[in-house]
Amino acid sequence: MRSPLPDYLTEVLRGCADSSGTLADYIPELARADPDRFALTLVTAEGAMYSVGDDDTEFTIQSISKPFVYGLALQQRGFDAVLDVIDVEPSGEAFNEVSLERNTGRPLNPMINAGALAAHALVLDDRPVEDSVEDIRSLLSSLAGRDLAIDEKVAASELENSYRNVAIANLLRGYEVFEDDPDEIVEGYIRQCSVTVTTKDLAMMAATLAAGGVQPVTCAEIFSRDVVRQVLSVMATCGMYDAAGDWLSTVGIPAKSGVSGGIIGILPGQLGIAAYSPRLDEHGTSVQGVAAFGRLSRDMNLHLMDAPMVAHSVLRRRHVIGEGDESLTLLELQGDLQFTSAEGLVTAVVDGPVETKRLVFDLSLVRTVLPVGRRMLLEMIGRLHRDGVEVVVIDPEGHLPDPDTGYGFRPQVHASWEDLEAQG
Repeated sequence: MRSPLPDYLTEVLRGCADSSGTLADYIPELARADPDRFALTLVTAEGAMYSVGDDDTEFTIQSISKPFVYGLALQQRGFDAVLDVIDVEPSGEAFNEVSLERNTGRPLNPMINAGALAAHALVLDDRPVEDSVEDIRSLLSSLAGRDLAIDEKVAASELENSYRNVAIANLLRGYEVFEDDPDEIVEGYIRQCSVTVTTKDLAMMAATLAAGGVQPVTCAEIFSRDVVRQVLSVMATCGMYDAAGDWLSTVGIPAKSGVSGGIIGILPGQLGIAAYSPRLDEHGTSVQGVAAFGRLSRDMNLHLMDAPMVAHSVLRRRHVIGEGDESLTLLELQGDLQFTSAEGLVTAVVDGPVETKRLVFDLSLVRTVLPVGRRMLLEMIGRLHRDGVEVVVIDPEGHLPDPDTGYGFRPQVHASWEDLEAQG
């Protein structure tokens, strides 16, 4: 059986197609992007990847680098040293506004340009700018699980048009937020933003935060759990700039966008999400990316305030009963059937194919079935039926009323094992 998740993600791409928005034409190299590119990737905290669309298209990371460099500064310098330089309050303003504390000049948060410049200065720490850039490139590479490069054309294009960032850096230097050369800080920050990625890279980076700082594939511990908690907290309240409040209330996923068209989102303990589409809205955020995140949040119950359940393995036991043509496979499920637990069930069936002609899903110990869990379970049942497996469900609590799989097939549903045995 093939996992239904790629088909669902393809459906999301099609449903979120939108030709509105404009390219980031204030950076000439970004204005050359293909406006019709659209990709979406999910990576679970365990490292399973589901990816559709133009997911091999490379683009520059831009402001999506900010939370990771903030995390690097926290890891290197400690919380107190970083908080002395960068606050964590939402600015309610655009990414390039001069949002500083009165009298001190401290940037309001690390997600706006002023705070990102200060974070880069913390990583620079009186060294040559090449050293800080290499530290950051190496960090992003370790998060992605592959070696990433810098797009020198984009970096040069941004440097030629970096007047506002230069002004902000000089203002920060005037307030003695840092003591380094403002031009070097701007150069390092722009090169940081010019690292090239795909949605697969970004989703793996996001999944590392979802997994508490441990890269899901390499198992390298990149950030401490305390650093991850701080980064995600600031992302939740500040990551989407002047749209942060609307985003948190409607989508409910800690996120960060970039003007090249990328967006990442993290659901702690569950998964990382990345979208790419270069047409931007008035906030400098991908139009189609915002739509895709909204759809995923609604369909998959990913809103932080709507998904309080801990993701445990839903598959309690798997065993074969009987022999020969009379044998059947029994899958006993437990707990809460939501996205990550349903994905784990799908993976278990894909990796360990059903070899009997009959399969029983026993939902007797299942507590809750969310809409996304219902959809994935029924899709799996429909695909198993299409593969020639007779599927039966034991559902004493009525978790699957009217179980239409969408394949012209409804499985037999019984309230108990006794009912099933009575009907043969």
